[in-house]
Amino acid sequence: MQRLYLQTPPVVKNLIIANCIMLLATSLLPIGNEIIGYLALFNAESPFFHSFQVVSYMFLHGGLEHLFFNMFALWMFGRTLEYELGSQRFLTYYLVCGIGAALLQLGVGWVEYNHAVSLYGETSLTARMLLQVPTVGASGAVFGLLLAYGVMHPNAIIMLMIPPVPIKAKWFVLIYGLIEFFFGMSGRQSGVAHFAHLGGMLWGFLLLWYWRKNRKIFF
Repeated sequence: MQRLYLQTPPVVKNLIIANCIMLLATSLLPIGNEIIGYLALFNAESPFFHSFQVVSYMFLHGGLEHLFFNMFALWMFGRTLEYELGSQRFLTYYLVCGIGAALLQLGVGWVEYNHAVSLYGETSLTARMLLQVPTVGASGAVFGLLLAYGVMHPNAIIMLMIPPVPIKAKWFVLIYGLIEFFFGMSGRQSGVAHFAHLGGMLWGFLLLWYWRKNRKIFF
């Protein structure tokens, strides 16, 4: 089984391929901006919002670096989880985390927009920007995978890149979650969808708890 983990199982592999194809399409095709404008996740109050964006947004990325880190994390944690959960259940988990991340992001965006309208009016720059800035990326789903790995392998050692020190998975997940919560509540790093990350972790935890309660998985 250990040798199997070194291989890339089908769902992880195809998710990586799909995300790479979408980045190539949005970067190289003349209609790349139109693709992003149609498939990225917009505020629920925006005229650009469509319900299918809660799925399509997670296959778009803002650039090569954004794609690389998400796909590296998907490959690193997703291989073990797909072998343990099975391909069908793993895909279900991934999509639930990604959609759950989008739903929490939509909720937070709705609150922010209505707060801006109450303070500055619908025509204010702040309100209009909240309707025009999209959310893209697989980060919400990937944070769900990180949560699952920490729950199912709490004492596994993860080697951090910066600084290069080992840390147990359970502490890594907890620290990362607290950092995302801090940035989300403080408004720092405003260009990052911190609540989408937390949404992926939250829905991932709820789904794992449901499966364990119904004896569909054991950990």
